Amino acid sequence: MNPSPTSASQTAAAVRSKARSALSVVEEHLAVIGQSEEEICAFNIVTADKARSRAAQIDAQIAQGHNPGPLAGVPVAIKDNLCTKGIPTTCSSRILEGWEPPYDATAVELLCGAGAVIIGKTNMDEFAMGSSTENSAFRPTRNPQDTSKVPGGSSGGSAAAVAAGFAPIALGTDTGGSIRQPAALCGVVGVKPTYGRVSRYGLIAFASSLDQIGPFANTVADAALVTDVIAQFDSRDSTSISQPVADVLPTLDHGVAGVRIGVIKELGGKGIAPDVAARCDQAIGALESAGAKVGQASVPSAGYGLSAYYLIAPAEASSNLARFDGVRYGLRVDAKSTPEMNIATRSAGFGEEVKRRIMLGTYALSSGYYDAYYAKAQKVRTLIIADFAKAWEDFDLLLSPTSPTTAFSLGERTADPMAMYMSDVCTVPVNLTGQAAMSVPYGCGQDGLPVGVQILAPALGEPLMFRAAAVLEASLG
Repeated sequence: MNPSPTSASQTAAAVRSKARSALSVVEEHLAVIGQSEEEICAFNIVTADKARSRAAQIDAQIAQGHNPGPLAGVPVAIKDNLCTKGIPTTCSSRILEGWEPPYDATAVELLCGAGAVIIGKTNMDEFAMGSSTENSAFRPTRNPQDTSKVPGGSSGGSAAAVAAGFAPIALGTDTGGSIRQPAALCGVVGVKPTYGRVSRYGLIAFASSLDQIGPFANTVADAALVTDVIAQFDSRDSTSISQPVADVLPTLDHGVAGVRIGVIKELGGKGIAPDVAARCDQAIGALESAGAKVGQASVPSAGYGLSAYYLIAPAEASSNLARFDGVRYGLRVDAKSTPEMNIATRSAGFGEEVKRRIMLGTYALSSGYYDAYYAKAQKVRTLIIADFAKAWEDFDLLLSPTSPTTAFSLGERTADPMAMYMSDVCTVPVNLTGQAAMSVPYGCGQDGLPVGVQILAPALGEPLMFRAAAVLEASLG
């Protein structure tokens, strides 16, 4: 769908130098959207008029001698759980259909401050709960590489938008792999920064201790550029990291000579498709050829990550989603009494997967079951953190497949939630620990569909992580 991926940095440079106008860039991308969006369904809304107006403002700034920023005139797609002032933000749910926030999320604010142009809000699994973007209340998104396949989830609309050439940059959110898994399935770069590195202010929460915002891009350099723009301290987010952190873009070409990289034993082998494993082996070879010291790493408790996640995340969701009650904002279904109105509103407004997770989370937190389920899951989380800490004593970076398989067919796993949840088996542990990770496209499987390799770094280890990603990207030419 996108034979010549657009570089965000090159586009911004051309706009700043007046070689191109921001308006012409926006029109070019709107034309591509017009050709293919009906088939791909990446967007919940395309903000064409607002994008044209914003582009005209940027051109006027440049004409007056001002520098709009490192993303001057670059179209960006925003996942529909990030607040955008005056633009509907629905979380792909009927319960928020048509709701317009009165403010921008901090990450959106920072992108716009760097000169970016919002071109639309992307489709997603409802409230970010899913691995295929089939749980949207509006319509499923299709994979631009093969429209009979899913794009992954929950940020499937953002991944598809970049893969299809609708925008060179998109923002997604990652609670259990929701940036990295769709990045792998669509063949683009996807980054989950360290928890707290990017402000969550203005993100409609799914699981507050796990959620993190990050970019999709066609290239590692563009992903680094966007990470540097949005990774800023924000006093409005109590979990935002205040210590200064070096930008990643300036060190991108420093290579991996002497870097110790561990291949995680527990996230390979059983359950990983042979063609995915083969591409990961090739990636390991490329890193070794670049001078890295590669060995086998063990994180024994990583195998329990999925079980712990599907207790902790639904528990937090059951609390966070209690605010959607038909009283303050969003959908309201009238009834004779307030409790009946609450029930009617939530029954009509939430989809089946959201209801499933709310009920599971409420059960795990309920009297008599809290210690047996939620508290035990938190102990497992602590064990996973400890096991990773031990692995970091021997290695600077860790490696695994991003997804166990390439993209699966639409409808293939919708009737089997457990099979769907297994899509996140390699990505979930990182969210439980708060570490950084990213998915880098590394060739294709036997079916011709993209394979992603996951690079993991300790907290605030993004610079080295991106260096390894750049080496992998370069090794494919």
